[in-house]
Amino acid sequence: MRLRPRAKPDAPAPDGARPAPPSPLLLLFAFGGLMATLAAGYGVLFTIVDDYKNEYGISESAIGVVIGIGFLSGFLSQVVIAPYADRGHARLIVFLGVTVNIAGLLLMALGTTLAPILIGRFISGIGIGAASPAIRRIVILADPGNLGSNLGRLLAADVFGFAMGPAISAILVGPFGIPAPFIAIAVFAAVLLAFVARVPVVETAVEARPQKRLAFDLLRIRPFAGATVLAGVGFVMIGGFDSLWALVHDELDTADWIANLGITLFALPLVVLGPLGGRTAQTFGPFRLAAIGLFAGAGFLLGYGLLPTGGLIFALAMVHALSDGMTISAAGVGAGLVIPEDRQAGAQGMLGAAQAVMAGLTAVTTGVIYEHFGRTVAYAVVATAMVLLTSFGLWLAKDAWSLKRPLRSAASSDSTSEPTSVG
Repeated sequence: MRLRPRAKPDAPAPDGARPAPPSPLLLLFAFGGLMATLAAGYGVLFTIVDDYKNEYGISESAIGVVIGIGFLSGFLSQVVIAPYADRGHARLIVFLGVTVNIAGLLLMALGTTLAPILIGRFISGIGIGAASPAIRRIVILADPGNLGSNLGRLLAADVFGFAMGPAISAILVGPFGIPAPFIAIAVFAAVLLAFVARVPVVETAVEARPQKRLAFDLLRIRPFAGATVLAGVGFVMIGGFDSLWALVHDELDTADWIANLGITLFALPLVVLGPLGGRTAQTFGPFRLAAIGLFAGAGFLLGYGLLPTGGLIFALAMVHALSDGMTISAAGVGAGLVIPEDRQAGAQGMLGAAQAVMAGLTAVTTGVIYEHFGRTVAYAVVATAMVLLTSFGLWLAKDAWSLKRPLRSAASSDSTSEPTSVG
């Protein structure tokens, strides 16, 4: 990527050529930073549930509703609002989504009873669900030749933000109270919006803007339908892993430091390897790489159900993390390669919606299976579901099995639209 001179508003590139992409540092700082702040809000919420219970007297079941309603509103927003970013409003959707998320964070910070906290979580989910696909669209079109690397960087920023949530809470809640981490994240997100305004954004030309209000029609593109299934399978794996981790280590009397450190250490390879994994998906083939990663992930989950000690499970999880770091972004890269430029936000929204549904359903059902049949059966059911769904996704995407793109290729020839550049 090269530093791009600032274009005049609504000025098309000369001779129909795609303008030079923006500075990679600015792109990563502005949009990677936003993705990190969006995820950090989730991370903070998951780590202060005990404080909500102890300080405000909110019951555990009510806290579960608070967490769940954000995923529901995020799902609806990714389906309903995100496609508008493909209709010439990508930067606006990012601004509005982040602003709504900031409002939700402040409401969760200032609320001391269930109602305002619940409302804050709901509108925060709407903002995140709208902004995230629009951010991915902007980054994909900013430099299509490095689509894989850039999506990998966004994934790394997303994981980093979520992993930083507990650290932010640990530092700020003690001396400053429950509102502090929410306010800090909201302020940082607001600052980043000033940098977003400086990034040239490729908006869809008026004559090429899609007329569809929603993106369900994209599922008629079989490779994209396959990518959507594979993206969901990745979150079947995540839902099964996260929901059982603490329960299994408690069952096996694992040392507290192993159980507590495991999730954080699991995230590190995803942060470090995200760009390399995205670049590999682009050049090796996203569907091939997704197949390797998801079938391997099913094997790792089965191993968690069979190993006899928490220490061995922890060791296997660290290998699993390396595998996920190299492969987890493959489905998103595949979607980016098979969808026209003028539908990228809607496509990424569909992927995010599928991931939210799959993770939620898996977390709920896996907990029930574990309670009644134990960890071996629970992990085996998740692993089996992963194998079956991955096979189905690959069958849908069979026409794109060998799809790949060299780095820095001229992607504009692959698109069905002619976007304009808006400074």
